Amino acid sequence: MQESSKPTIFIVVLNFNGKDTIASCLSSVYQSSYCNFEVVVVDNNSTDGSFELVKNQFSRAHFIKNAKNTGFACGNNVGIRFALEKFADYVLILNNDATLEKNTLARLINTSQEKTKGIIISPLILNKDGRSVWFAGGEINWFKMRTQHLTKISSKKLYPTQYCTGCAMFISKEVFKKIGLFDERYFLYYEDADFSVRAKEAGFDLFISPSARVIHYEQSSIKNNLKIYWLVLSGILFFKTHADFTQKIWFLFYIPLRKLKNLFLVIFKPSDAALQVRQAYKDFRKIKLN
Repeated sequence: MQESSKPTIFIVVLNFNGKDTIASCLSSVYQSSYCNFEVVVVDNNSTDGSFELVKNQFSRAHFIKNAKNTGFACGNNVGIRFALEKFADYVLILNNDATLEKNTLARLINTSQEKTKGIIISPLILNKDGRSVWFAGGEINWFKMRTQHLTKISSKKLYPTQYCTGCAMFISKEVFKKIGLFDERYFLYYEDADFSVRAKEAGFDLFISPSARVIHYEQSSIKNNLKIYWLVLSGILFFKTHADFTQKIWFLFYIPLRKLKNLFLVIFKPSDAALQVRQAYKDFRKIKLN
């Protein structure tokens, strides 16, 4: 099969002050053995010169600069819309602090072509040491209102997962056509779990492909001083949006207990983390639930 007749992948890389990692990310993409792909770099108004750096270094890529930092969901949606308008068959959402192995794209395509319907696949994601596992699947704990990365590989073959991570998420165009894009109420975190749950409810399958590998350097998380705030705010939104009747009844008791614990910490053991949690609870009141 000629390369031009193979499915077209658009790799969407969202950048925000990623000067330390984005060049390595794009270099790894362009070293891929699979050649029928395009790269879209969406910049969330970086101030560290990273956008200009890669724009000069990687002239083959498409570049879009947002006027402000619109967050993960909205920023990636800009790139996804561009990709779909250019007739992408698949979109790979890839963090700017992640790198691909040479055969990652080829293995994702080969795996997806074995399925007869739309699909979402997360490659096996390793830590920066290239050996230990950062993400080998995801579980949703409705009782404790949290999502959890699994670090144990369940099989050498393709296996199911409850959600895929936005660090590296391979999505067929059929999924977008049926359920739409990322929910832009999520500024940061949980947008991937939300997208995964909506896809599953629409009848699509979610898998981990252990033969396709990505290395994650996790610089964006290290630099984020408001990580706890966004985790709490987005987490409440996710669980309140997708909980069934029984789970919603449980939340009527569980969430007030969490708020009470936070109030205790704010008063008697004040910390930046406790204050972020308190602010997240306050700001959640402004978000409209579907």
